[in-house]
Amino acid sequence: MTIIVSVKINDGVVMAADSAGTMASGQVYAHANKITNLYEGLPIGAMSTGAGGIANESVETLLKDLRRRFSGLDPEHADWRLDPAAYTLEEVARRLRAFIFEEKVLACGEGTALQLRVCGYSAGRPLAEVWEVNIVDRTCPAPRCIMGEDGFGVLWDGQYEALNRLILGTGFEIGAALARHGIPEDRAATLQADLVGDLYATLSAPAMPIQDAIDLARFLVETTIGFVRFAVFLPKSVGGAVQIAAITKHEGFRWVQRAKS
Repeated sequence: MTIIVSVKINDGVVMAADSAGTMASGQVYAHANKITNLYEGLPIGAMSTGAGGIANESVETLLKDLRRRFSGLDPEHADWRLDPAAYTLEEVARRLRAFIFEEKVLACGEGTALQLRVCGYSAGRPLAEVWEVNIVDRTCPAPRCIMGEDGFGVLWDGQYEALNRLILGTGFEIGAALARHGIPEDRAATLQADLVGDLYATLSAPAMPIQDAIDLARFLVETTIGFVRFAVFLPKSVGGAVQIAAITKHEGFRWVQRAKS
């Protein structure tokens, strides 16, 4: 488990994550790198939550292998090179799915749970986008745009509980709590949606400066880390150093805060 956060504003998109990596054995390591620039010099990045690797290859290494293809450095896959003047973020997400899911997950013969979020700009476009590739067991639907150019705000994934409570105003147990208080099952879902609508806390604005978006993303990851640390009902699978990258139209992908390798 992990926490990944993206904050999309007019000036770009900020990506943030913790650096705890949980192995299939249950062992948790504190130095996993979950954010990758997918083409050095272009404003595109990816981050992951869920499984830390596929077979014997880490997700970090696989994303760097994909970066070699995108950059034209893999002679066996020369046709994967991105044209810096013509690529789209949808193309990037589809290629990422083909590489990670079709080439790696299906080939290894084992299922996995892995979510990849692609953030950045299509060539020549004025505003950023956010796409998602979601692998569950041995299935993976087509990539979907979860925040288009006209969408703004905060998205989070992985360990939801802290930010669901902070931003949505409800935790995962809200359904069971409503039932305990006599709310019929056929009304509980509607009431839960109404509560979220009433309690939702807006923390970002499209016009906020990029530094404030960076500060917000850091706050949200640090809040999750602290919540998981002290919540006795949650596994201690979030933590380590906070990693942050900012992607803007003119500066491209830049590291703000990196976990030590």
